[in-house]
Amino acid sequence: MPPKLNVHNFPRPPLLEKTPRHLQIKWNNQVIADTKDAYWALETTHPPTYYLPPDSILLPLTRSSHKSFCEWKGAATYWNITNPGNGSQEVKNRVWSYEKPTKGFESIKDYLSFYAGPWDCYVDGEKVEPQPGDFYGGWVTSDIEGPIKGGPGTWGW
Repeated sequence: MPPKLNVHNFPRPPLLEKTPRHLQIKWNNQVIADTKDAYWALETTHPPTYYLPPDSILLPLTRSSHKSFCEWKGAATYWNITNPGNGSQEVKNRVWSYEKPTKGFESIKDYLSFYAGPWDCYVDGEKVEPQPGDFYGGWVTSDIEGPIKGGPGTWGW
């Protein structure tokens, strides 16, 4: 079992580094992303946020008009994706990337990050839980410990 990672020991500003972990995303039991060549961002009080290389995504994405801004990584572009089991179901703004990331985050240019749902996300075969709330996109696994930002009462952390 991997050692526990306490989110309160993660740095601020966040640390971005390659991770050797095997990441998979499945939707309707179909693999839609698969890689061992991702980055993770580790930030105080947050579970890891994973960034997957574009060539690991097995379904087409369409650009959304939605935008947001991260104080660390810059302007985010959002993407829509169509359910492989139901072509009429398009999920909007649950995938994002940075086309021009800020200094220190250039490595994740055009890499894609997924919220943990409506699909199932896996780290080394373990199904993840989404970070509490619906704003942050961290993936919670059994090796993550400590109070996590995102739920009620944590906004000002």
